Amino acid sequence: MSDACRSSVFEKQSFTYREADEDVAAVLLERRWFAAFRAASSARAECEALLDAMDATERAWNEARIRLAELEMLRDSLSEQLASIDGAGREGMPIRAEVQPA
Repeated sequence: MSDACRSSVFEKQSFTYREADEDVAAVLLERRWFAAFRAASSARAECEALLDAMDATERAWNEARIRLAELEMLRDSLSEQLASIDGAGREGMPIRAEVQPA
């Protein structure tokens, strides 16, 4: 084989190796892209689930605050009624058996 022929064969082999290396790099890049895509999709789903949970928590918190305000108003109203009864005397007020003093 002449030197020119050997050089041509060597160039063809190195070109083929270079193409194979590029194919491997492209496959690895594609795999990394799909892995990043799956991770991003998973993170997006987690964010959406957390957002739904936050919305439900906020609704429950608002309902609890409203219920608390209503109960505090009832307590304050009952306190005023008790105070007016205490001021007028308790003689006429019936006492339930379970709350009578010992």
